[in-house]
Amino acid sequence: MTATWCDRCGRALADGDHTGCAAARELEPPRFCPECRRRMKVQVLPAGWSATCVEHGTLSTR
Repeated sequence: MTATWCDRCGRALADGDHTGCAAARELEPPRFCPECRRRMKVQVLPAGWSATCVEHGTLSTR
């Protein structure tokens, strides 16, 4: 998997500083697919989270 897009803000990784996004991602799930920039369906559970892109599948902490 090659990440082109920030999975938190949806902007291109090459555009600007994503330090704030990286810090926030330690506490919250991704919102955008890092490959295609689509908004993902996110489910947060007490034991973790899962985020699903219709094109690239599911990421999870489980």
